[in-house]
Amino acid sequence: MSVMSAGTEAGPSRWRAGLGRLVAGAALLTAVALLPWLSGNDPALTVLRARSADQGPTPEQLAAVREQLGLDEGPFTHLAHWLGGLPRGNAGTSWVSGEPVLPEVTTAFAVSVTLVLGALVVTLAVAALVCTPTLYLGSRRRLRRARAGTAAALLAALPKFLLASLLATVCGVWLGWFPSSGWEGPASMVLPALALGVPSGAMIGGLLDQSLPAAFQEPWARTWHAFGFRPGTVARNALRRSLTGVLPQLLPTVVGLVGGAVVVEKIFNIPGLGRLALDAAIAQDLPPLQTATLALVLLGVVAGLLIQALRRALLGPALRDGALPALHAPALARRRSTRWIAGFCAVALLAPVVVGLLRDPLQVDTAARLLPPSAAHPLGTDSLGRDLLARLGHGALRTAAVALAVTAVSVLVGLLLGSAARMSAGLMEVASTLPAVLAGLLTTAVTGPSVWGAALAVCLVGWTPYAAQAAALIEEERASSHMQASLSFGAGPWHLTRRHYLPAVLPAVLRNALLRLPTTVLVLASLGFLGLGEQPPTPEWGRLLSENQPYVELAPWTVLGPACALVLLSVLAVSGTALGRSRR
Repeated sequence: MSVMSAGTEAGPSRWRAGLGRLVAGAALLTAVALLPWLSGNDPALTVLRARSADQGPTPEQLAAVREQLGLDEGPFTHLAHWLGGLPRGNAGTSWVSGEPVLPEVTTAFAVSVTLVLGALVVTLAVAALVCTPTLYLGSRRRLRRARAGTAAALLAALPKFLLASLLATVCGVWLGWFPSSGWEGPASMVLPALALGVPSGAMIGGLLDQSLPAAFQEPWARTWHAFGFRPGTVARNALRRSLTGVLPQLLPTVVGLVGGAVVVEKIFNIPGLGRLALDAAIAQDLPPLQTATLALVLLGVVAGLLIQALRRALLGPALRDGALPALHAPALARRRSTRWIAGFCAVALLAPVVVGLLRDPLQVDTAARLLPPSAAHPLGTDSLGRDLLARLGHGALRTAAVALAVTAVSVLVGLLLGSAARMSAGLMEVASTLPAVLAGLLTTAVTGPSVWGAALAVCLVGWTPYAAQAAALIEEERASSHMQASLSFGAGPWHLTRRHYLPAVLPAVLRNALLRLPTTVLVLASLGFLGLGEQPPTPEWGRLLSENQPYVELAPWTVLGPACALVLLSVLAVSGTALGRSRR
């Protein structure tokens, strides 16, 4: 592609992306405005109960609420009134509290953005620690063996709410190092930022660590080393080249926490935007819910534009001129320990599952509540006296099947939309910051609460990391010199897809999907815990974590089993993929 053709396409591409952002934002705000009517519940009844917790409202009370809120006018009239007030700085008043919405949402938005900035610092620090060995060895031409990435997979699989509970108990209550509740100053940000940033940093670091060897394999790296350039200079430029493919993950992984850190906000009692949006959605309080959704949409668009600008600055003129060198992963030998790690994880995961299948997961024994591990109950019992080993075993197949199905659909949708990034850029930015809980409320309002309704909700937002990654890698592949050579020889779309796009995109996206597999399980669990997904007493791993989270301090063994199972599943998936690549 020449400079002139690139410039000619830039204008229409920006217009298409801008139109996509506008359409996606308008569709989301319209769906939110329809929420009370889609749910089939009387909005007046929901609002009245949120106001006074009245279990038996009279028809007169309901009629008064309808008249006060103008519910008979329908959702579109309300949406038009709300939009008309925004240019004047009026976002309406809360249906529940009667207070102005804009100051409340502005305060919550500032708190969430501050928290996410702290989490971003932790994310970058953890990602740097994960990548340091590869940077050190690669810059000195001593990278002989590929890393399996088990440490990154282990940290990425840690449930954020479990890590938050542990940090609040140990560092907040027992040691008193930092506040364990509330939002009073910079010290209040430390523990929640760690809870959010450590798994996110492991995710970003794991992806970056896998792309660095290809950067060190480029001709410039070998030439610079031969001419005696400092290792730090080589490492810095290799990091710059590898960052461009990973940088788009910051939008769904870190920026998405503004609205998605609901559980962590509740544990630390932080008045953030995610918590406000969830409470407003449950109470069907439209004005604050619509304003919070608009804030998330604007944040996603702004963050997406900034990340895109940073990527283009890192890639430089080579992206525009079609002279970008392609990254090809070198054939590095796998460590022998990878096979042992995969075998250990497989045995450690399958053994309790098989034993648990021989036990009854639904037997309730109130006299055996919260018993510690013993010969009779190897993993202890839960708050109803049910055997946790039995529930772990019986929930394994359902947990893995639903999570894998959701991941497969999300990857497929992400690849399709990522290959059409010019059309789907706006949709990607809007969906990246949409909380899965809000998507679950919108979905179950139509489908009703079920495991597949929750799975659909996760798919609606879960495709964004893969689309962002695929779009970035495809853009770099299109700008590579060998792609220009294939086009000059008359290569068609099918040949380009099979020989260029899929080999450049698919391995990295699959690696990303495996790292995010435990997160998918936990998001499904959070929807089930709110009554939107898997219903009790179904023994599903994420539900086990959600149900037993209140007992972490009193009986930590109640969450230890499912948490370890998720970690083992993640490490096994990543190690197995590494072994598969080494055989090829």
